[in-house]
This record gives sequence, C-alpha cells and structure tokens, in this order.
Amino acid sequence: MAIDVEARKQEVLNLPCWKGKVEIQPLSGGLSNLNFLVSDDGKKFVVRMVGGDVPLHSVMRFNELEGLKAASKIGITPGIAYNEPGIIVIDFVEGKTYTLDDVRRVDNLKRILAVVRTLHDEAKHHIIGPCLGFWVFRVHRSYAQVLHKGKSGMLPKIPRFMEINDELERAVGAVQLTFCHNDLLPGNFIDSGEKIWVIDWEHSGYGAQLFDLSNIASNAALPEDTERELLEGYYGAPADNKLWRRYKAFRAASHLREAMWSMVSEIHLNLDVDYVEYTRQNLDAFEIAYAEYKKI
Repeated sequence: MAIDVEARKQEVLNLPCWKGKVEIQPLSGGLSNLNFLVSDDGKKFVVRMVGGDVPLHSVMRFNELEGLKAASKIGITPGIAYNEPGIIVIDFVEGKTYTLDDVRRVDNLKRILAVVRTLHDEAKHHIIGPCLGFWVFRVHRSYAQVLHKGKSGMLPKIPRFMEINDELERAVGAVQLTFCHNDLLPGNFIDSGEKIWVIDWEHSGYGAQLFDLSNIASNAALPEDTERELLEGYYGAPADNKLWRRYKAFRAASHLREAMWSMVSEIHLNLDVDYVEYTRQNLDAFEIAYAEYKKI
C-alpha cells in the first residue's frame, strides 16, 4: 500500500508546535522516510515522519532520538524543535545537500573528516540512557534471516554472502568502540557554507570508527588515491598494510550492507523508490570492493 502523502501532510499541520501561519511541502530524496519542509511564520523546519520502530532494519526510534540529541549538543546536526512518537521536527538548515561528486572533492572531504572526528570524540559524552550498538556483520546475518522469511528472490545468493561476511569479519578483527553515525550517504551531509551538518541518525550507535570512514568511501565511490587521503587525514599518517586491509574489508561490508538493506526494503518498504535497481547497483559495487580486498 502506498503512503498517503495528503493524510501525512494533514498530520503535520495538526502538530501542536506551530505558532503562526503554516506552509508545507514534501521533501524528496528519502530512502526510508517521508519528510516535509514547513514554514511557521517564516521560520523553517524539517518534519521527519519516521513512524514506529523498524526491527527489520534494527531501527529503534528512542535510539535515533538520543543520537540526534547528542549530535545536536556537539553542534554537528540541527536542533530538535519538537518530537512525539513517530515524528521529529528539526530546525531547517539552508545549504547544499551533497552529491557523490561533492564528497569526492578533497577540500570537502577534509571538512567532512573534521565533523566525523568531532562525532567520534565527543558524542559519547552526551548519550543518556540506553544506546544501541551497530556491527555491520550482525546486520548482515539478521538481513539474511529476514530475506529467508520473506522468500526473497535473492535467496540463492545468500549462502555465499554469509560466507564472505564471516571472512570480512575475521579480517576486521577487534575494534575500539565509539559513537558513530553508520549511514554516511552523501545526502546526509549538508553544507551551509560555514560548516557541514550531518543528518539522519536512524542507524547511529556504538560502532567502529573505521566503518564510518569506509561508509563514506563506499557511498561516494571514492577512488583509491582519495581513500588513502581519507585514512591519512583521519589517523594523521599513511595507512600501513594492516590498516588498509581492515579498511578494505569494511568497505566491502559497507557495500554489502547497502545491498542487503535494499533487498529487505524491496519486500517490506512502500516508498516510491526503485529498490530493485538500488540493490543491483550496490551488489555490483560490492563485488568490485570484495575483489579489491582479495588482492591485498
């Protein structure tokens, strides 16, 4: 069943947080949520119609809200103006939503790294109460079970993916946990000119710094020379062979995660998104990334 956008618009208009004349328009680009831009007496807000928990994707709204609050406190995401179950209203930030090409620019990448470093160093000091962990290899195992239950057309491929999943997990080894975003798509960066903001905290939680870095690279299809600049910019020194191999394992896993997320979404989400094509694109990228990892 398709989402009733008009009904959702009315729900937004009826929120008790508005103070004056309200104007509303849908925002495009969301892969898993319906978002609106609202002007309330000239002040702009983004309303995220997130709905309830999404256990299939390990998304819990209490966790998203806590991540958003922590990120707002350290100044890397817009502030929360209002929230109630299933709805989050955040301050609107005027700026450019990044594309792949924007992330690939070295000057932009340096600024992104500064924001991600702030996230990894500071957000953990502002988490209150329960907080989820994010381990991409566990996510893959969960998705495999969901796909089996949903009788996905991708089932013949799943055993191989799970074997590779175990292989990549062994290659990554032990990690130092910190609070991470875990879904650093280009569209989750907004450049206001003065700073870069990070949005969409659905998958935030304690995880591996190196996964966030590989996630930036995989989602922006960074070439190898830029990948090496990414790691050197974050760690302050060129990556040795051990770090490079662990990073490449995480990058392959990041592509697999995006592909399996899309496989599950083909069955269970009902937004106007071509998940079949999105799956195909990400599987192609995964196979390339896995082949590169195997060469090391």
